[in-house]
Amino acid sequence: MEDIIYLDNASTTWPKPEIVYEYMIDFYKRMGVNPGRSGFDKAIEAGNVLESLRKRLTAFFGGDLDAPERLCFGYNATDALNLIIQGLLSAGDHVVTTNLEHNSVIRPINHLVRDGGVEATFVPFNNEGFIEPDDIQNAIKANTKLVIVNHGSNVIGTVQPLREIGEICRNAGVLFAIDSSQTAGVVPINMRQMNIDVLAFTGHKALMGSTGIGGLCVRKGVDIHHSRSGGTGVRSAYPYHLDEYPWRMEFGTTNMVGIAALWAGQDWLEKKGIDNIYAHEMRLARKLVQGFREVEGVKIYCWDEMENHLATVTINMEGLEAGDVGIMLDVDYNIATRTGLHCAPLVHRQIGTENIHGGVRFSVGAFNTEDHIDAAIEAISEISKISLSTSSQTARKS
Repeated sequence: MEDIIYLDNASTTWPKPEIVYEYMIDFYKRMGVNPGRSGFDKAIEAGNVLESLRKRLTAFFGGDLDAPERLCFGYNATDALNLIIQGLLSAGDHVVTTNLEHNSVIRPINHLVRDGGVEATFVPFNNEGFIEPDDIQNAIKANTKLVIVNHGSNVIGTVQPLREIGEICRNAGVLFAIDSSQTAGVVPINMRQMNIDVLAFTGHKALMGSTGIGGLCVRKGVDIHHSRSGGTGVRSAYPYHLDEYPWRMEFGTTNMVGIAALWAGQDWLEKKGIDNIYAHEMRLARKLVQGFREVEGVKIYCWDEMENHLATVTINMEGLEAGDVGIMLDVDYNIATRTGLHCAPLVHRQIGTENIHGGVRFSVGAFNTEDHIDAAIEAISEISKISLSTSSQTARKS
């Protein structure tokens, strides 16, 4: 393993558990064939893993246990969110979403507003970084078809009150979809209890899978129009794409290496317990925040309250560009972070960082340690001293 302090887990978790690497390789060597297309033993065996994972993830997300076919696989959460948004909204519909969203929600909605006759309302978050359920209630109109919410922010780390929002949507007869990219695998989600109609997930973050795999889980009674078509390996003579799940939302050959990674990731999560993983990450995040608070010139966003948070901390440093801080952390301290707007421009607009090129994001993962956090705090402290010293010299010269 490279000698790097990796604090970019909100982008993708790394490293993965060793069991994930081992099972991916073993699976692909033993049964790396196309499931569901042929009747030979290897194809059947691969198909059994695929269908077993549908059941496993349906239970993991609290979906309809008697309808695991509604757990559909795709490339990632962006792919799933496009299917959801384009498949549920049409001309004349209104959608409610939030300023916390990733571009995988913002851009598809904006395209439908510009080109498809859809209306949209983006609800702001409060000063602590949370969506007020009453604001969702007030945004719903007679033609509102969908409310879609980012469960956990990839910028400020706040976790939204899904149960309350879901109840509002259910009472209003409005579909409720969530983006679980940052939370799946670290925060418990139960679609039935939270009144979630559709959930989008990705495999390469806290689910501990690989890149290139993700999908959506659709509640019974909710039908998403398929916006693409292709091969399914089923009823090939039929001239149109199938309406039955999972094929309704699946197109072409499944990423079976990704399926294997998700299967092994589930094994690891069950062994470790997501509550234990979350507690570990948050203990380190709190230490990081407390350390940064003692450094002169550091601004931390939306961490006044430490409850209902993910281990994601975004900062800026007085007198320095976020990108420059990221380069210094990388080159001088071998610490990997993420700088910029984090594909979530509305968050940065609301917290006032859009015009200063975003912020520096530290996102803690399951494999980070106390030493990693100590090193990050020390690095920011040293960078701050350099910055303040330079600013002081510049002021004296002027």
